[in-house]
Amino acid sequence: MKRLTLLFLVCISITMLSGCLYPQEKLAENQIPYEDQIQSVQTAVDKFQKDNGGILPIKTRDQSTPIYEKYPIDYKKIVPQYLSDSPGNSYENGGIFQYVLIDVETNPTVKIFDLRIAEKIRELHMRINAQGYPPYKNEVSKNVYTLNYKKIGYKEEPFVVSPYSNNNLPFVITGQGDIFVDYSSDLYHVLRNKNVKVKPGEDIRHILTDDSLFVPAYSLPYTINQKNEPIFLAK
Repeated sequence: MKRLTLLFLVCISITMLSGCLYPQEKLAENQIPYEDQIQSVQTAVDKFQKDNGGILPIKTRDQSTPIYEKYPIDYKKIVPQYLSDSPGNSYENGGIFQYVLIDVETNPTVKIFDLRIAEKIRELHMRINAQGYPPYKNEVSKNVYTLNYKKIGYKEEPFVVSPYSNNNLPFVITGQGDIFVDYSSDLYHVLRNKNVKVKPGEDIRHILTDDSLFVPAYSLPYTINQKNEPIFLAK
């Protein structure tokens, strides 16, 4: 009974938190990934880097931060000298997107991801903490599992909508309790329908960013098997 009460309180907290995080979420302009806004940030980043001896306008993150969340744009360094304001759809301006850099060593490129993914993962963690332990279901790869969602109060499996295909993407969890989005279906589609060359043992997630404004946020590394199918890259 106490566990059910705690789970109910967790759900209420999640609902309240969601409203606080995105008070302007209903504004359409804050939810659309405008290409021109991304390009304006890219131009500002390029100018800043040129004027500052190669330094990039990014926030400091721990070295262990996953690569696609590791280099968020620091608008304090480029506004207003290089950019009039942070984009209206950016988190810093009430939007739902986090602007980040990829390929920082070779070709710093501005991309985005939807922060509602982080919100959903936070919700899952809260429910798991209320349960007391992760209810693992099936092992899909070494140290990668699915969850028994009914045991943490879900009637249906939670998901996020893919920025690449608009399909529903499931979650996976590691043995350490870290939760990630499973982009296998998106990777499979690209491998089957585009002329990309990747090798076994190589992290292939870049094939999703090559022709998209988005990064595969909150993802584990993937590679391919002998059938050219995406699989989790074992560490």
